[in-house]
Amino acid sequence: IVVAIDARRRQGDDLAARGPGWDVFVSGGRINTGIDAVQWAREVERRGAGEILLTSMDGDGTKEGYDVELTRAISDAVTIPVIASGGAGRPEHFEAALTEGGAAAALAASLFHFRELSIMAIKQELRAAGVEVRFPMEEEKE
Repeated sequence: IVVAIDARRRQGDDLAARGPGWDVFVSGGRINTGIDAVQWAREVERRGAGEILLTSMDGDGTKEGYDVELTRAISDAVTIPVIASGGAGRPEHFEAALTEGGAAAALAASLFHFRELSIMAIKQELRAAGVEVRFPMEEEKE
């Protein structure tokens, strides 16, 4: 079971009252639950989640990179795989999420839907950077 967590960095009154961190949002990022994202990740792992799909609502759609700090905070808090989502724009963003962020996988959608980047090109760059990736069977035989 994969549990999705949509998180947004605290700002304004929430930041002043509770300090730095991220809160879990629902309804497409419109409603703040007031639940700390790191604590929620620990709780869903305790409840039996097998993976976490972590979306940075701050980065989603920006193409400015994954929120590596958020991804690292969640990855360090749990023992289950974390899938980074929200913000991919360039191949190096994937590398940062997987290395600095500690993510087990990195998700992107519109980059591939609109053919802005190719999956194989990203995988080749990741492999060149020393990041372990899976290639299709035909590619491995070459």
